[in-house]
Amino acid sequence: MSNQDAKLGYIADVFKFAYEQRTLSGEVKVAVFERLSDLLAEPAGVLTYRIEGDLDAMRRPRLTLSIDGRLMLRCQRCLGGLGWDLAVSNALQPVRSGQEIPEEELEDDEVDAIEVDGDLDVLSLLEDEIILALPLAPRHDECEPSRPEGGAVKESPFAVLSALKAKGNAS
Repeated sequence: MSNQDAKLGYIADVFKFAYEQRTLSGEVKVAVFERLSDLLAEPAGVLTYRIEGDLDAMRRPRLTLSIDGRLMLRCQRCLGGLGWDLAVSNALQPVRSGQEIPEEELEDDEVDAIEVDGDLDVLSLLEDEIILALPLAPRHDECEPSRPEGGAVKESPFAVLSALKAKGNAS
């Protein structure tokens, strides 16, 4: 982790951060996200992020999070690299650990409540939001499925059985 990535650290008091309408922004290398790296064809590149604190209409703390960049996902069809533009923009409402979240807030798709107990780990927050934004089964619009060793096309076992059955009936 470089010094720039180490600066991400924590937001000590997310509620004060929001009330003071502070902003945290910068760049982070994709390679520092351990869980995300397992889902990528290659953990290369840099993402930009911005976290803005403010208050909603009811004077409750809110964070507006944006993350942009390009990830190299693994195509689920051919297993090759697939460039994918990441554009995350979420509104988050921090709530204290153990505090009940009102039902109307749970049904609101515009804002996601996040439980905060102590410091907010910025790197983990960014990684969680990126993982949630990934497509379930990324794949190229057009590509060939991966082939076994040697590049030979593997014949379906059912086709082999059908051919054997047809050969047996012909005798």
